[in-house]
Parts: sequence; C-alpha cells; structure tokens
Amino acid sequence: MNAHPEVKKLKDMVEYQEGAVVSRTIIDKKTGTVTVFAFDKDQGLSEHTAPFDALVYILEGKAEVVISGKSYYLEEGDMIVMPANEPHALKAVDKFKMLLVMIKEE
Repeated sequence: MNAHPEVKKLKDMVEYQEGAVVSRTIIDKKTGTVTVFAFDKDQGLSEHTAPFDALVYILEGKAEVVISGKSYYLEEGDMIVMPANEPHALKAVDKFKMLLVMIKEE
C-alpha cells in the first residue's frame, strides 16, 4: 500500500490508442475491482455476462451499452448498473473513457 495517497484525475489514467481498448486496473481485490478504460471510436467489448453487478460511469465521450438486448446511450457524467448474469456489451459511439466498478459477493 502506498504510504502517501496521491490525488489523480481518472481521465488521465489511460490514454486512447488508435483501433484499441486500453484499460488500467486501479484496485484489484478478491471483493471487487475498479478499472479505467479508454475505447477508440467503434471499439467495444462483445456481449458477455458477469456473476456480479458492474457499475459503468462515463468519464468523457459517448458509449452505447447493451443490456439483455436493450440499448442505452450514455455520455460524460452518466452511469448505469449492468446487473449480474445479464448479457451486456459496450461500444464506442465516439471515443470514450469509463470507470468500471465491480463488487463481488463473498
């Protein structure tokens, strides 16, 4: 553990890469993770499920989040919870950055 916590801007913790999705894990514990992502335009994560709820918070840009076949369009400042065991996918409408928080049950 860092003896002296640092104040950082989430947006600055990952940079966009052309044609790619970039991620950086900030916290990785058995009880959950906090990860920052940067998606280039038209990049995404294909449909999948997770055994726990996941909170997505848009830091900048615009994203399409699909949960159980329904599309949601999010932009900077928006958040949505993707429920456990529901199929979901994400796609960059414009390039975007997001914070993903997953809390696991013990």
